[in-house]
Amino acid sequence: MRVAILGLGLIGGSIARALATRRSNWPVRAWSPTGRGPAAAASSGEAHAATTAGDAIVGADLVVLAAPPLACLDLLDELAGSLRNSLGAGAVVTDVASTKRRLVARASELGLPFVGGHPMAGREAAGYDAADPDLFVDRPWIVTTDGATRDGIERVEELATAVGARPTRMDAATHDAAAATISHLPLVLAAALASAAGRDPDGRWKDERRLAAGGWESMTRLARGDVEMGAGILATNADNVAVRLRAIRRELDAWLEQLEGSADQAEIRTLLADARDILEPDR
Repeated sequence: MRVAILGLGLIGGSIARALATRRSNWPVRAWSPTGRGPAAAASSGEAHAATTAGDAIVGADLVVLAAPPLACLDLLDELAGSLRNSLGAGAVVTDVASTKRRLVARASELGLPFVGGHPMAGREAAGYDAADPDLFVDRPWIVTTDGATRDGIERVEELATAVGARPTRMDAATHDAAAATISHLPLVLAAALASAAGRDPDGRWKDERRLAAGGWESMTRLARGDVEMGAGILATNADNVAVRLRAIRRELDAWLEQLEGSADQAEIRTLLADARDILEPDR
């Protein structure tokens, strides 16, 4: 299968590296706005660097949009407009963005042969240098079914399997609701935690920062990531994230009531045990 990747950062680059390792007979052509990722991939023999997006998609069986969600929306517009003649008649377009509803809807409006995709893998590092050929191994790769053809779904599933992932079919709305809880809400909480600490009116942040260890690093990891990526994710799934934030606010109110009240050790233990049991029900 001939694959075109538009955007060659962490996820797009990891796809290219995984295919070079696992499917050397699948030619990959890559393009990005800066050209840095494709140039690095070409120098290592992991992809052919295309000079334009149009050049990248000519002859491709599968076009992968590996950009932030809002940039993917722009690419869909281009594929239906200025790049339409470069897109082969039998080509399928997919993406790897973290939100799906708006992309699926836009592709449908434009009449593009689109199958939404989202590999449930990543890290806060960005760019092609951070790409890892094993990033997707044994990770779910969501394949959306909304308006997609059987051939298109199977083609995206073939890509997911080729890079070591586990294809999982799901409609776009279900995906976005789930991602809001397990991925997008943690990003907001990490950012809020960092802001709350750094804006302490008592000016203790400098000392606290020097003492920070594993717990702080784990809780704030997502806030260290790509700002444009995060902004696009939250902007395209705002309603679902807002629902989950309201649930968090209710939980925080319960903690405040306890800590500002009796601070009863048994009640605190119950709150902690309830949370642990949700995460480890068989413990």
